[in-house]
Amino acid sequence: MTRSGRNADPLSAGSDNLKSRPRNVESRATRGDSRAAEQPPPAPWEPAASLLSHTSAPLASRVSITPVASSAPQALQPRPLAELSLNAQEAAMIEDLLFVFMGFEGQYIRFAKGYNPYEERDRLSGPQWRILPGLDPSLLDLTQSMLRMASHYTALETFVDVQSREEFGAVNHALCASIRRYLHEYLVMVVQLETQFLNDKNFTLQQLNVHILPSSHLMAHMYGLALELLKRNALLDDDTDESSDSSDDDFDHIIEQLRDGGDLVPGNMTGKKICKGGVVLGLITKRLESLSGDPSARVLLTTLLRDASRPYMAMLNEWLHHGSINDPHSEFLIKEQKSIRRERLEQDYTDEYWERRYTIRDHDVPPQLEAVKDKVLLAGKYLNVVRECGGVDVSRKMQDVPTSFDDSRFLENVSNAYAHANGSLMQLLLTTHELPARLRSLKHYFFLDPSDYFNYFLELGTSELRKPVKVVNTGKLQSLLDLVLRQPGSIVCLDKFKEDVKVEMNEITLLKSLQRVVNITGIEQGEALQLTSNQPLEGDKNATGFTSLQLDYTVPFPVSLVISRKTIWRYQALFRYLLSLRYLETQLSVTWYTHASGTAWTHRSSHRMLEIWKRRVWTLRARMLVFVQQLLYFCTAEVIEPNWQKLMNTLRDIENNCAGVTTPDGTSTPRVSYSKKPHTVDGLMQEHVDFLDTCLKECMLTNSKLLRIHSKLMQTCSIFATYTNWLSRELEKSDPDLTGNTKPGNMTDDQWRQFLVMRGERKQQQATSSKDGGGDTNMDSDKNPETRMNELFEVIRKWESNFSRHLQILLDALNHYAATETVVLLSLCARLSTANQGTEYAGLRSEEEGHGHGGGP
Repeated sequence: MTRSGRNADPLSAGSDNLKSRPRNVESRATRGDSRAAEQPPPAPWEPAASLLSHTSAPLASRVSITPVASSAPQALQPRPLAELSLNAQEAAMIEDLLFVFMGFEGQYIRFAKGYNPYEERDRLSGPQWRILPGLDPSLLDLTQSMLRMASHYTALETFVDVQSREEFGAVNHALCASIRRYLHEYLVMVVQLETQFLNDKNFTLQQLNVHILPSSHLMAHMYGLALELLKRNALLDDDTDESSDSSDDDFDHIIEQLRDGGDLVPGNMTGKKICKGGVVLGLITKRLESLSGDPSARVLLTTLLRDASRPYMAMLNEWLHHGSINDPHSEFLIKEQKSIRRERLEQDYTDEYWERRYTIRDHDVPPQLEAVKDKVLLAGKYLNVVRECGGVDVSRKMQDVPTSFDDSRFLENVSNAYAHANGSLMQLLLTTHELPARLRSLKHYFFLDPSDYFNYFLELGTSELRKPVKVVNTGKLQSLLDLVLRQPGSIVCLDKFKEDVKVEMNEITLLKSLQRVVNITGIEQGEALQLTSNQPLEGDKNATGFTSLQLDYTVPFPVSLVISRKTIWRYQALFRYLLSLRYLETQLSVTWYTHASGTAWTHRSSHRMLEIWKRRVWTLRARMLVFVQQLLYFCTAEVIEPNWQKLMNTLRDIENNCAGVTTPDGTSTPRVSYSKKPHTVDGLMQEHVDFLDTCLKECMLTNSKLLRIHSKLMQTCSIFATYTNWLSRELEKSDPDLTGNTKPGNMTDDQWRQFLVMRGERKQQQATSSKDGGGDTNMDSDKNPETRMNELFEVIRKWESNFSRHLQILLDALNHYAATETVVLLSLCARLSTANQGTEYAGLRSEEEGHGHGGGP
């Protein structure tokens, strides 16, 4: 396009146009004098700027929006473009574009009719422009192509004002600050173009287009990013995908606000998911990957990502190096629930403090941290524990740490922080708080290793433990236990943690509590034990102190992270099981003593069938004792002890790896582990839980079928031991040698004298009970001796059948589960099979009542 017809100075040409406009207005006013005399003069158009109210965005523009040009009076409308020359049109377009580039309407370039500048949604989308009619076609297309950059600028300016509000978080604020710098450079470019337009008479629209191409390219990329963020924030699109994390964060925020005394008013509650934090960084990263072939876009997005990630990196470094979270806008990848406090560890069977106090916002993790998010979580959790124990100087400033994602030391910083936090907490647990000694202490008390002190305690507390559980004096038992634990000569008297052992009573039977938690993973997920607190089990009405005795153990923080309430529950389950076996063994041993020392049992009767019956009783008692002793030996020597040694070996390996290497400046740093399996605090916690789970499983306490069979066998043995005195009385009544007053020939005078004394005392007791309303004690004495003998054989036959049948069912089940699940059960199966040899269920007896087996008391 030539400029022969254009004024020498484009500014003077523009001035001539401006001067012609008042004359045009004056001529129109002269022609309309007659009508003006008839009508009142129009109200003067006096637009004025005003200050808007403050928002939470401190740098947002507070100047009111200028009125649209279409609202100006007709007298102020410019001269039509069709009346201007080509050069004047070009100068007018350049002048208007310089205004439009800054978001203002020009004389000939106006907002489109569908655009409302007072609506924030329209400003965020960017205005559509229209050019007044009459512009030369050679200028029209070029002008319209440059208007896109003006729309992008207006949208970005509004985007920065909106996204800088407080609720959008620090990452959005940093992104807006970075965009604001680009907009400032953009305005500097507009000023430079205006200067060139005023000073260069040869400045054309084509030259203007060439100068703005790089900026237009950058503005388009920034506008595309802003548009995607606005759609995620539902500011341009109503269809939003709110994740559950959003509602969780809102709920936590509401709880914290109520706890701090705040009010639940609508303005304090967010109604939609805000795109912030790691999601913003992820969007920038995704666009950077997709536009990596465009050099200018790559430079722009790299700069935006670097600037936007700085506050996120500040939070990350604070978490990695101090173990604390400074996240007022809930945008960090780690979510903290302040309502869960460590004080709840003493009653918390679900380990909420460790599992739920700090969690990962899976949907808000930046791509740069996706591969190391678990390390980030654990590093901060470990350091947080050390910090709460006074092991981290939070006042110390962090030095030489990466401040953005594009730093080459970024991943190395995470790994080093994780290694340091893990080593610090491991050192704290193993040395300062003596975790290995704590575990050995638990073994002494809960696994009865050694058991000498506990046998002494049971002897001292027998009178109390025989009472019904509701009347047992727990304080007295605690005093007895303290006395026993301080008895010189025992290993436990040297235990520095013996003060932490407490005696308590649990009215719920072991079988019921185990059946309620048949699958041990239910404890880990906090399901079964949580249900127990809401729906309490009914206690055993016949429970005594022996069956309800339970130990508890107090563990301070941070050792309570490893020896948590869920692990204490496992220790208690194993303890009650071992105690039940020991108590049943004691009962059967007392039965053996009765059989070995009682006159009715040791006397060789002249009645042959009675001697056969006694031998059957002795054999059954011996089989029961073998069953209980073999089961107890298997649980202690073949299950608990080998698994305990594995746990201790793991602890020794960890101690060796964590043994500090002293540096020249006197400080100690953890030794780097080169083993294939790195030792971490979480790994140690899991090893401890796995050890207990394995013991429970191999002791048959996690299988409902084995539990039921085992319970029936234990109940049979217990009833047999309990009815020993009744059997002794029935035996005495059935023996013709002992019913009269004549001394049998095979009994010494001392034995006969002692027997008479005991018989007299027993008759006196029966007479007293009969006088008190105990019934007729002579009913049994009228029975036929043959009838009495048949009844005795029927009783022992039922006991033999019941015990043998359930033992064989147990053996069959053990064989099955040894082949499918736990091979160690084969050893127990081989041991227990000896207790069933020679019975009909072992295939070696065909008659109900055969000859008596050998083996006396």
